[in-house]
Parts: sequence; C-alpha cells; structure tokens
Amino acid sequence: MHSKVMYLSDLKFNIETWKRELRFHFNEMDTFQEKLEEAVARIEDPIALKKLEVFQNRIMIEKDAISKLLHRCRNKMANINNVDFNENIDGRLQNEQHTLREDMRTYIKLHYDLKEEMMDYFLEVL
Repeated sequence: MHSKVMYLSDLKFNIETWKRELRFHFNEMDTFQEKLEEAVARIEDPIALKKLEVFQNRIMIEKDAISKLLHRCRNKMANINNVDFNENIDGRLQNEQHTLREDMRTYIKLHYDLKEEMMDYFLEVL
C-alpha cells in the first residue's frame, strides 16, 4: 500500500508539472499571436503574408491541442484522487499514465518545432 501511495504521489507530481507547462505554452501562443498581428502591418510580401496566416492557423490548432491535454490531465487527476487502493499498481492507472506521457512528449516536441519555425520566420520578415 505504501508503494502505491508513493506511485500515485509521483503521478500527481507529473500531471501537475504538465498542467503548468501546458498553461505556460497556451500563454506563449497568445504572445506569438500578438506578434503575428503586429507583423501584418509591416509585411508586404504576399508569400510572407501567406506564411503568417499558416502560423495563425497552427496557433489555433496548438491551443486546441493544449486544451485537450489539459482536460486529459484533469481527468487523470480525478482518477488518481478516486483510486481504489486495492487495485493492482500495474493496472489501468499505469497504462493510462504511459499514454498521456507519450502524448505529452509528442506535443512538447511539436510545440518547440513550431516555436522555432515562428522565431525563424520573425527573423526573416521583420
């Protein structure tokens, strides 16, 4: 039972960390959106404007993905808070954790790829 409590404590820590990171990324996307809106007035090249529009769409998609991951984190936390301490530690909770962890890894990689592309774009057009 003690090992299960420790395991659940570790899960909670991971989920709370992910939630903080996701909220930060959501706010960061707002900042990038503001920068894109600021850049519209200064860009005359139609190709650069098209790229800007693509980034705006990608930001909307990113924010939607963040919202979905936050929702999954909240659901996971509810499952942990309502855990059956008699359930096997290698069961459902652990399997669900691995799926969320892999999705977070994928999301974070994609987030930083997008961020890098946008920063390169700003250097190019501004």
